[in-house]
Amino acid sequence: MLWTVLAVLFVFCILVLAEYASRAKRIHAELTRKFVHMSVGAFVAFWPFFLTWREIELLSLAFFAVVALSVKFNIFRSIHAVQRNMVGELLFAMTIGFLALLSRNEWVFLAAMLNLSLADGMAAIVGILWGDNSQYKVFGRTKSRAGTSAFLVTSLLISIFYVAAGPASASFTVLVLVPIIATLAENVGVNGTDNLVMPLLLALVLTGSA
Repeated sequence: MLWTVLAVLFVFCILVLAEYASRAKRIHAELTRKFVHMSVGAFVAFWPFFLTWREIELLSLAFFAVVALSVKFNIFRSIHAVQRNMVGELLFAMTIGFLALLSRNEWVFLAAMLNLSLADGMAAIVGILWGDNSQYKVFGRTKSRAGTSAFLVTSLLISIFYVAAGPASASFTVLVLVPIIATLAENVGVNGTDNLVMPLLLALVLTGSA
């Protein structure tokens, strides 16, 4: 119970910090959204190591409710400044619970969540900073080769960590296919749907290769 309370407090502090940065410091909402996305997602990735699967599932439902209320009453504007972010953040909360139900493996959960948070976040940051001259369209949404490359490299590093720190062995599936599948899923999952499709697909692939 104590760890659950601490987990909730940590996430709440991140949300408050991002909201303060967005409103008081006038930091761009996309940057504060990615800060929340990366920091909360990376923290959540390690939940199975100190929380039960049931606790994670219940926290996922609680986070979904919080995000839904925030969208309705415009509370945390730093994470849903535009419509597509609203969908993405709702799916982000749902994905935590779905991964807990689907994987039942702390290392698979960790790898999928790190791809969802760190790889996706790095793609957005690199795309914003250096992607202007390498843009392309996917289903009408603007992507960049710089951002996509950053996602692929980060996903590869996550796969290496997954092998080095966990029980999985180095294999073609984990070190090659997983980063490629993650990158492709992130590209085609527009309007926030990548927050659901990409990590669940990775969980299925990693579970099958275990």
